[in-house]
Amino acid sequence: MQLNYLESGAGERVVFLLHGLFGSASNLNAVAKALESDFRVVRIDLRNHGDSFHMDSMSLSEMAADIRRLADHLEVNTLSLLGHSLGGKVAMQFALDNPERVEKLVVADIAPVAYKPHHNETLSALCEIDLRGLKSRAEADQILQKAESELGVRQFLLKNLARDSNGGWRWKLNLPAIDACYDDLRLAPEGKAFAGPTLFIKGELSAYIQDKHRGDIFKLFPQAQLEVIPGTGHWLHAEKPAAFNEISGNFLRA
Repeated sequence: MQLNYLESGAGERVVFLLHGLFGSASNLNAVAKALESDFRVVRIDLRNHGDSFHMDSMSLSEMAADIRRLADHLEVNTLSLLGHSLGGKVAMQFALDNPERVEKLVVADIAPVAYKPHHNETLSALCEIDLRGLKSRAEADQILQKAESELGVRQFLLKNLARDSNGGWRWKLNLPAIDACYDDLRLAPEGKAFAGPTLFIKGELSAYIQDKHRGDIFKLFPQAQLEVIPGTGHWLHAEKPAAFNEISGNFLRA
């Protein structure tokens, strides 16, 4: 089974872009556009997301293996990876498992650590939406307000709500699997250290990368650099696209 992907650009060097939890390949369209003049860019729907296949399990190692199968399918031997949040964890796991295939690694606002659960309310609210009786996106948005007050985040989540062939509604997300596997997704990537060039980009206002994580970062990624984008949170590539694209692009092109 192959992941769904979108491809653009025509450079000799290849970059895979990996979205975060509840996201899809289209979340990184602006990043792809900024890179495609110099790279062959592949935006990927992770398993159980977007238009990719659904599976009951989704550990970091399984998701990294999905990326390897896609690289083999595309006949890409060496690539760079840029991943945001969960996509950053999958990118890190791929680099730890396949160091000989990774040219450069960019990790956006996530650290190689196990996190406490903080999406449980969101998952519960998403699972609470009864698609059989759902009349509109506005009705779904009202249900989500119980767990998420920010309109932008709710709009992001509801991008996963699509019409089915009968005029009803369906989730692109495999919510039962994500809910069941959430504890696996919170875990840290594991493996022998990746010695290649690595860039961590942190949103200044985000708590996902903290000073206490530096030891974990350098243990697994001894060549890591850290850049901070001022005045932005976890969605740094969407909040400050020009700054994010410049920092990540300069690193990948160097």
